[in-house]
Amino acid sequence: MTNNPVRFGTDGWRAIIAEDFTFANVRACAQAVADHFRESEAHGAMSPRHLVVGYDTRFLSDEFAAAVARVFAGNGFRVDFADRPAPTPAISFHIVATGAAGGIVVTSSHNPAHWNGIKVKPDYGGSADPAIVADIERRVPAILSASAVKEAPSSSDAIARFDPVPAYLAGLAKQVDLDRIRAAGVRVALDSMYGAGAGLMARLLEGGRTTLTEIHGERNPAFPGLRAPEPIESNLGELLRLVAAGGFDCGLANDGDADRTGFVDENGQYVDQLRTFALLTYYLLGLRGLRGPIVKSVTTTAMAAKLAAHFGVECIETPVGFKHIGPLMTERDALIGGEESGGYGFRGHIPERDGLLTNLILLDAMALTGRKPTALLAEVFAITGEHFYERIDFDLEPGSTAQVKSSLDAAAPRELAGQPVTSTDHKDGWRFMIPEGWLLLRLSGTEPLLRIYTEVTDRSLVRPLLEAGIALAGRTP
Repeated sequence: MTNNPVRFGTDGWRAIIAEDFTFANVRACAQAVADHFRESEAHGAMSPRHLVVGYDTRFLSDEFAAAVARVFAGNGFRVDFADRPAPTPAISFHIVATGAAGGIVVTSSHNPAHWNGIKVKPDYGGSADPAIVADIERRVPAILSASAVKEAPSSSDAIARFDPVPAYLAGLAKQVDLDRIRAAGVRVALDSMYGAGAGLMARLLEGGRTTLTEIHGERNPAFPGLRAPEPIESNLGELLRLVAAGGFDCGLANDGDADRTGFVDENGQYVDQLRTFALLTYYLLGLRGLRGPIVKSVTTTAMAAKLAAHFGVECIETPVGFKHIGPLMTERDALIGGEESGGYGFRGHIPERDGLLTNLILLDAMALTGRKPTALLAEVFAITGEHFYERIDFDLEPGSTAQVKSSLDAAAPRELAGQPVTSTDHKDGWRFMIPEGWLLLRLSGTEPLLRIYTEVTDRSLVRPLLEAGIALAGRTP
């Protein structure tokens, strides 16, 4: 495994195009996935079900996906191969709806333009769990060394093209009251970030008083003007300015494969991911009167636990990644699952993040109440108190990851930013609890980054805590 170029992070394998993300490595990964699904289908005692292949708008994603489809076909699978870029949740939806054994989406989600990647989806449509990922990873070196990839020609009768969008949009329409949203007259600005969700919200909202203005709706694999197609404040300057100029009730943004959402209030102010999750939770529990457990990652908001306690439901905490959240949502019939990245999943849909469904639910909160985002958040804060969050992604020097990990393993601070440390845990990274909130440090699984997060009830502590986190890692600002 030491020379294995295919290593999965919190959700999929991601790598730099033409460095580790090559056609040879993609084919080897696809072969490993095919082997896994073939052997897991009744231990090979019956013919395997079909597999699904989708892709996003990144550079060469369609060509990499075509190579995956040929490998699947070469291994005896019938293959449903998307005929256009589509959101990752659209491919997951198709897997579940058609009873496929699983599939692959060629996407690097929110990574910079020179990256691409692969997400593996089993038959339940969610992120592959750690056991599946480990089995796929372990197969790759032998496949590469033996050149053991089986590949059918592109003309193979086993490969059928399909449009993943219509059935997916019909499925979304069953999750919310689209007529209510369309009739509400909400004025929406949308940044599709040149991604796979472009044009789809317009199709969902057409035919009513609600209006949509979309930017970055064309395909451009360079993602011009963006560090990466990630719907966080630093990447949404154009959307923020558009909404701030007036004429809109909110702004929405989706990442490159449209499984994440960014939210902007009517004043052009970014609503961070933790507040958005709290608002979604409040919509379901408070405005809709639904009940069920809440599942959250360690990096997301303490407001979810406060809302859960207020409405008398359980809040369950997991490590980062929907590979942990999704299975718990299914097992516990959870109402909502969410993580700090801006990915949220909902009961009755696939156990996976869905950016377009999140958009619709945020709009339905406005349509149902007639209130704008700031008023809705005020209702949340009336229950939880106001919380303040920030995350910084600290670029690491080449070869410094082990040193940073060693520094954090040895860290045992009694106080941070003048606040006593009340407890620590290592559920996922290094988390330090203080009376006002928490500080968490995690090494990225896909990039040479140290992610530092904090959420507190005292705004003045945000920057000092982030700086304390940098110091704990043995770095300088």
